[in-house]
Amino acid sequence: MESAGDRQDVILVVDDDEDIARFVEFNLRLHGYEVIHARDGQEALEVIAQHRPDLAVVDLMMPRVDGLELTRRLRADPMTAALPVIMLTAKGMTVDKVHGLSAGADDYLVKPFDTAELVARVSSTLRRNKEFREVSPLTGLPGNSRIRREIGDRIRVGSDYAVGYIDIDRFKSVNDVYGFVRGDDFITALARSLHQAVVSVGLPPAFLGHVGGDDFIFVCTPEQVRPLTSQVSADFERAADALYDSSDAARGYVEVKDRRGNLRRAALVTLSIGVSVSDADKRLTNPLAAMTIASEMKSVAKSQPGSYVAVDRRRGVSDSSHRPVK
Repeated sequence: MESAGDRQDVILVVDDDEDIARFVEFNLRLHGYEVIHARDGQEALEVIAQHRPDLAVVDLMMPRVDGLELTRRLRADPMTAALPVIMLTAKGMTVDKVHGLSAGADDYLVKPFDTAELVARVSSTLRRNKEFREVSPLTGLPGNSRIRREIGDRIRVGSDYAVGYIDIDRFKSVNDVYGFVRGDDFITALARSLHQAVVSVGLPPAFLGHVGGDDFIFVCTPEQVRPLTSQVSADFERAADALYDSSDAARGYVEVKDRRGNLRRAALVTLSIGVSVSDADKRLTNPLAAMTIASEMKSVAKSQPGSYVAVDRRRGVSDSSHRPVK
């Protein structure tokens, strides 16, 4: 089951049939969920306002406010518009499924349903909803939870992997001189360069995540690190040069005012990339540790001029760092 931190996911069951509600509640609690109950849509609205559940399992046919009307009201309220809803529909009633999905339900269950299907649909709907909330609207890449899960998956299967932490050097100077809209162009340029590099290194597929701002994560095999970082650095610097005003690009720097109003020169942007590696020499069995080491190595890379890659030196490897070839 997915959870936010140490908090259990809270599931609201909305059904006027006490037997079905108890069946659903018992089985969801058995799988680690916290469950609250409402007997109809009107009561559900009151419960939702008080408890803020993570998902609602809603019967279609109920007195006062039925499942369709409840779902419509949830979608119309900005405070509840993102609440995932699984609709319970009658067997064989295709029109009910269509109406439920049209009203804004995320999924549906046909009664009678078994325990495995109930738990699977609740789990998958929660997962999709959390991943959707995490996706960066700027780059379309997933955030921290999905990144940790990707690393965790590689740990579980016992494969060698590398985690790279990337950010843009002197990115603040771009925002200060050109504004945040132009700054977003630099971030999307880096995302595109990362996508192209991932495609170019081939299989097995590398993973990309967007931590936020100008910070990105990649997860790949140790052998893919050098070709991936070399290509992304060269491609990004070419793309970034084209985003500067031509006069700034030609002279190789921008002029930025400090807090006292004095002009200072800021060189054009480059990349700092820190890498942690888990292989036979050193196994990293905790996703957070792998990300932390990569972040530490990114700080090392920042102390070097130009686009630079720093790989964890504590492993005793010969290729501890390199400046990507342009």
